Amino acid sequence: MDDAPEQRQFRQHRFTTPPGGCEILLVRHGESVPYREGVPHPLVDGQGDPPLDPVGEEQARKTADRLISTGERIDAVYVTTMQRTSQTAAPLASRLGLEPIVEPRLREVHLGEWEGGEFRRRAADEDPIARRMWEEGRWDVIPGAETSEQFAARVRAGIEAIAAAHIDEVVVAVVHGGVIGQVVALATGASLMAFSGPDNASISHLVVVGDRWIVRCFNDTSHLSSTFSTVPEPII
Repeated sequence: MDDAPEQRQFRQHRFTTPPGGCEILLVRHGESVPYREGVPHPLVDGQGDPPLDPVGEEQARKTADRLISTGERIDAVYVTTMQRTSQTAAPLASRLGLEPIVEPRLREVHLGEWEGGEFRRRAADEDPIARRMWEEGRWDVIPGAETSEQFAARVRAGIEAIAAAHIDEVVVAVVHGGVIGQVVALATGASLMAFSGPDNASISHLVVVGDRWIVRCFNDTSHLSSTFSTVPEPII
């Protein structure tokens, strides 16, 4: 008779959020209205504040459908001070019966002299400063723009505040392309521009457990197949 102890087995398991963690579903706002040369977008606290384009409104509805369809509990919805985030969050928040919470630290990077839509024109025209920005991986080559260090610090503070307030909960945060890229860079140690340009109304999934940030998904757009603009949009 074989008296040898039974061998232990260690199967692969699907990821689950550790106790004490917070899941943050980062949604980029829907597509905003175009910038028309010489007609700047309205400003809020010195930053461009365009409303959603009708395409963006449809993207917001499809994103709400996607997040509701999973059946996963959503405990809070966050937005920034920019109207395009609150407009994107509105269909989801209404269906959940939640009042969105404003987290101003997750507003978009401040672009200095290129605010109000000017960034889009400069990027489309391949302005030399825009090329330098991509090459050096810094926003503050733009005249008057927020420094990369300042931007990273406030984004980190905003995410940490949400995670601390929602331990063992799931949160949707409707934010901006630059913010999502910064979050993923902070989580992975990648260069700032490595994850730039998440699509409008895309979903990225971050898990925060103490000081550890875990990226579970980036730029999921499977719910948006029929709502993409035919013209590529800059990340801002």
